[in-house]
Amino acid sequence: MEKRKLGRSSIEFAPLVFGGNVLGWTADEATSHKLLDAFVDAGYSFIDTADVYSRWAPGHKGGESEVVIGSWFRKDPAKRNKVQVATKCGMEMPNEGQGLSRAHIKKSVDASLKRLNTDYVDLFQSHRDDKDTPQEETLSTYDELIKAGKIRYIGASNFEAPRLAEAAKISKEKGLPAYVSLQPHYNLLERPLFEGPLEQECVKEGLGVIPYWPLAAGFLSGKYRSEADLGKSPRGQGVKKYLNDKGIAVLNALDAAAKKHNTTNVTVALAWIMQRKSITAPIASATSLEQLKDLFAAGALKLDAESVAALDKASA
Repeated sequence: MEKRKLGRSSIEFAPLVFGGNVLGWTADEATSHKLLDAFVDAGYSFIDTADVYSRWAPGHKGGESEVVIGSWFRKDPAKRNKVQVATKCGMEMPNEGQGLSRAHIKKSVDASLKRLNTDYVDLFQSHRDDKDTPQEETLSTYDELIKAGKIRYIGASNFEAPRLAEAAKISKEKGLPAYVSLQPHYNLLERPLFEGPLEQECVKEGLGVIPYWPLAAGFLSGKYRSEADLGKSPRGQGVKKYLNDKGIAVLNALDAAAKKHNTTNVTVALAWIMQRKSITAPIASATSLEQLKDLFAAGALKLDAESVAALDKASA
């Protein structure tokens, strides 16, 4: 399978990232372990999580996803060398604080390593920009943690172009580690969030790009086509905003491409992202082995020019 490099790092992986937000939440531990096994067995290796996953669920406090990955490693320690793990800090953790200060990052990294049952993380990401902390403080803290062997590379998530550019400038001027990747919100229905200055900054600095919500919270799967469909899952109300002329036009273009390639809308939507020049790999989740098949198929699908043009037009 084709391998892609994450920006200017030495991290190489097949172009699909497993979204760990479901681990220990909508997928229990046993199911999560099966999903991770199947993911690795299919030739994929990059797993993305965060300290806050899944603090939004009733009775959860954050860290549940990392704990599940840690128990998976405990069951078969050889798996650690077969995968790359990305995690994040910066969002509010109950009773633990938030942001990208030296103290919070150091505390967060140690807590994540303990939950993940590992002594290093391949990619540690600033989950969101923290304008109250000087970027030099954040980057110099990462420098210490890289030198200590606790993290290999650093990435940014949810940053705007000017702040990403400022971070790159500080890294160069002060000889500090630079972000090697960006994790933006990006899909066929949210193109303006990334395309433009942010995408240009990533290309200029050679950043890897691993977008989240590539399926627009499930809308691009095609299972929500009317108001009546919104009750099909807990995420239904979250996709109501896509039930408009543009959303339906994109679904129609996906339907046509899926029919032409004898595949599913999910596979086509992911393949469209994978074929974008500036994108390294989309982050996608699954809660069943059946759902994983559609994700895996995207890596093998090469969309024809006509289908890409139709999708580009409908989503413009």
